[in-house]
Amino acid sequence: MNKIVAIAVSTGGPKALQHVIPKLPVNLDAPVILVQHMLAGFTKDLAKRLNQLSRIEVKEAVEYEPIKKGCVYIAQGGLHLNYKANLDLGTFYYSDQPNRQGVKPCSDYLFESLADSPFDEVVCVVMTGMGCDGTEGIIHLEKKKDIFVIAQDSESCTVYGMPRSIIEAKKADKIVPLDQIAQEIILRVGVRKDGR
Repeated sequence: MNKIVAIAVSTGGPKALQHVIPKLPVNLDAPVILVQHMLAGFTKDLAKRLNQLSRIEVKEAVEYEPIKKGCVYIAQGGLHLNYKANLDLGTFYYSDQPNRQGVKPCSDYLFESLADSPFDEVVCVVMTGMGCDGTEGIIHLEKKKDIFVIAQDSESCTVYGMPRSIIEAKKADKIVPLDQIAQEIILRVGVRKDGR
């Protein structure tokens, strides 16, 4: 069963992600796509920093690069990241549409683009951030895909906006503190037994 993890995070995200991404194993049985609200130029440094802290590979998503399991792809700042079905697990493309929810990149675009993906399940993670980015995309996505939604709890958020929005929409399957998000992802998607 092929699964993919899609993470939406904003205010407080760079620090919060240091409690999640380094805990993911190198043989995670799914790719991870991450939208952090950031301006152009800053996401490359974020990816580099997280990659230094982690066993799992972390990189800025490159347009039309084949997606692979056991890798975290961070959306480039200043553009919207979209999933595109292709050979194997697919690829990405960027779009330069206007800001949505006041942000660019916006995770709603990513979640919506995953509706036509070949994955059997999309594990959506909504973390600290103001506003409601992620909610519209998840509501759209669940009409076509099996999804499992993990929301960060209020106590561990820097800003309890995005998780609150998804919880109030009654779309969260699990509400957990920051330090438990990685474990929930691992429990949901598993690890590859070959260790590769």
